[in-house]
Amino acid sequence: MKNLLMIAAVSFGMTANVIGQVKVPANVKNAFAKEYPGTKVKWEKEGANYEAGFTKNGHEMSVIYNASAAAMEKEMEIKVAELPKTVREYVAKNFKGSKIKEAAKITKSTGEVQYEAEINGKDTLFTPEGKLIKSEKKEND
Repeated sequence: MKNLLMIAAVSFGMTANVIGQVKVPANVKNAFAKEYPGTKVKWEKEGANYEAGFTKNGHEMSVIYNASAAAMEKEMEIKVAELPKTVREYVAKNFKGSKIKEAAKITKSTGEVQYEAEINGKDTLFTPEGKLIKSEKKEND
């Protein structure tokens, strides 16, 4: 009976370990390693794409790659005070009494820049000019 329990526990542990892993194609891993050599990375699946989360120069960052290993967007954590004044003014006017918990700068592969502000548990996207793009419930980190 002890042996059966031990086998069951080991099997469960191995299954749980495999479930938490993301299988990332070699070309995607190589693209990341080429751009960020020697960087410790945590991979997550984002729809059909792959998100590399890492820290660089004290900033939390992420890069989203498609299956062809093309970087689609880069996100870098910034201080709330680093958000454009237009974004902070929009939040003060339209989210009265709310505080921005976290902020990030997102750069699309096209060069387009957006800013993300976490407000009331939602990720809210803005243009650099302070125009609201969208607001959606924050994904679990």
